[in-house]
Amino acid sequence: MKDKSLILIVDDDRAHRTMLKTLLSSWGYETWEAEDGEVAVRLVRERPFDLILMDIRMLNLSGLEALPLIKAHNPAIPVIIMTAYASVESAVEAMKQGAYDYLQKPLDFDELKIKIERAMEHRHLLMENAELKERLGASFDRRRIIGHSPAMLHLLEIVSQVAPSEATVLILGESGTGKELIAAAIHYNSSRRQGPFIRINCGAITETLLEAELFGHEKGAFTGADRRREGKFVQASGGTLFLDEITETSPAMQVKLLRVLQEREITRVGGTDLIPVDVRVIAATNRDIRGAIAAGKFREDLYYRLNVVTLSVPPLRERREDIPLLAQHFLEELSKKNRKEIKGFTPQAMDILSRYPWPGNVRELMNSIERAVVLAKGEFITPEDLSLIPHDDSGPADLSMPRPLDEVERQTIMSTLTAVGGNKSEAARKLGITRRTLHLKMKKYGLM
Repeated sequence: MKDKSLILIVDDDRAHRTMLKTLLSSWGYETWEAEDGEVAVRLVRERPFDLILMDIRMLNLSGLEALPLIKAHNPAIPVIIMTAYASVESAVEAMKQGAYDYLQKPLDFDELKIKIERAMEHRHLLMENAELKERLGASFDRRRIIGHSPAMLHLLEIVSQVAPSEATVLILGESGTGKELIAAAIHYNSSRRQGPFIRINCGAITETLLEAELFGHEKGAFTGADRRREGKFVQASGGTLFLDEITETSPAMQVKLLRVLQEREITRVGGTDLIPVDVRVIAATNRDIRGAIAAGKFREDLYYRLNVVTLSVPPLRERREDIPLLAQHFLEELSKKNRKEIKGFTPQAMDILSRYPWPGNVRELMNSIERAVVLAKGEFITPEDLSLIPHDDSGPADLSMPRPLDEVERQTIMSTLTAVGGNKSEAARKLGITRRTLHLKMKKYGLM
């Protein structure tokens, strides 16, 4: 097993190759050299390189010509293109052919080091993801969960362990992180997968209606109840019931939910019969549930019933490695939906997406991509199409001095409200949050 990562330097400028070899060796990398694309393709077939640094303009076989041949042999090798003729067009073409990133000559050594480290980490994550898939088995159904970051791989591994059990699960995470997708993955990898997966948002329904929705009602139980109706607990029989925003339930409803979890039976509104239910319950919240318990807003005994297993879904800012994957997925999906033919993102646009902290998480990213798809005039998403995402047009942001998240979130809300003429419902939709959440954030930031 080799101790050092092996990098192939491909450049027809011998002096430049020598300089890079010396520099990379001082950083602890082992290097090989190739004077053109033809030699690079041959070497890739002979040796397992960890990364390739390749010039775009060479006499015998250019970097753009060699790139698809290298990728055809080993798609996993990250290739960083170097060019003295930097332009969006050449960089985009390289990215289309499968390049991991690009650099402009003369090289900025700090930037070079950072991009090599990121590419190595990306390769490591791909290998880790493949190992995880092997451990999970071919039968593991990820549903629509996208990501290969360490945080998501760890979460999926826990999901694979929890899913086959009958344990009640509590999913924690900020709004827009994909808690429902995690709940669905648990259901579809369980022995209940053939049964129904029923969802209900406890925060979107009044207490009276929520009780009828969950437990059903008898004919004449209240005005408008012209017939008996089965509730979600009965509808989910043999399957899974997902209770989203569980902390929004009233104390009275919490008592009733606790009884169902303990006794495994329900009573319809307006009825007296006890009806047994065979349901696995998964609950979720974007609130600080322990804080709600301390404040007397959530029952501690219900909490202990729900959190037999607790899963935490990481916010998007803590798994930035997944942003390019998610962005490309949404681009393909939303381009088709909006009948547009958009092939990808310019490097500058992807840089904006990768650096933004995404207070609205994956939902906000999806809405931003859809807005960009609708606004795009060309084949690629550009920074102009992402104008509502705060960014510095002068160049890459200084990641060592990030702005406070609250400041970014406040600015994002302000710019979105301005863009939609103050329409709060439309602003909430574009931000990927509920109108109630928007109201609370506006109040928090003094925007009301």
